[in-house]
Amino acid sequence: MMKNELLSKTLAEIVNENHQAASVFEKYGLDFCCRGKRSLQKACEENQLSEQTIVAEVEDAMNQQNSSLKEFDKLSLTELVDYIVSVHHVYTKRELQQISGYLQKLSSKHGERHKELYAVLESFMQLKDELELHMQKEELILFPGIKRLETGGLKEKNIQTPIDVMESDHEYAGNLLEKIRGYTNNYTLPEDACTTYRLSFVALQAFEKDLHQHIHLENNILFPKALELSDFYGAGSKNNVQYLQ
Repeated sequence: MMKNELLSKTLAEIVNENHQAASVFEKYGLDFCCRGKRSLQKACEENQLSEQTIVAEVEDAMNQQNSSLKEFDKLSLTELVDYIVSVHHVYTKRELQQISGYLQKLSSKHGERHKELYAVLESFMQLKDELELHMQKEELILFPGIKRLETGGLKEKNIQTPIDVMESDHEYAGNLLEKIRGYTNNYTLPEDACTTYRLSFVALQAFEKDLHQHIHLENNILFPKALELSDFYGAGSKNNVQYLQ
């Protein structure tokens, strides 16, 4: 692929075409989920990164083969919803409980010496509350609606509003994780870090990486496909979206 062609593509398009590229974007802090509609060139400019370096690493990653990697954009809406719930929602619910316990213990024990831990805990608890409600709305309302839409059983076809709400939630969650990354100086451990300290930061970093992939699947694959199908049927009543606010 030519350099200019790759630079003109959005981050979401690049990851959709080859999920190996996500590892490069994670490495350089390029948000391909909530801000995936930016071109690679614009993302490099905003983050003051060398276009040549990023393109070379992306191309190298895209040339690597991984037969176990799912081609998510080829899944049906129902298959993708089921994957998101069974893999990412299950992981997120488990880790929210686990990490919040780690951080409460950590701030209690080390907060006086490392006061940033209080801010990390506060932001993570906000994230926990947000994501738990968010996943509940998806599992009880939006996702069943998308499944019914795919089978032609959804009478109220307008799903733009609930999707807008979900994307807004995603942006809020992404901002909280960005704050946490800032408070921890990119998850840099202090010299006196204990085992819980190390475990907490490793878990937080893994959680952030999984949430990026989670949000990417929704914002850049599931939602656009659902909206395309909704447009095909024609916009219907908005009565089905009011309680998502």
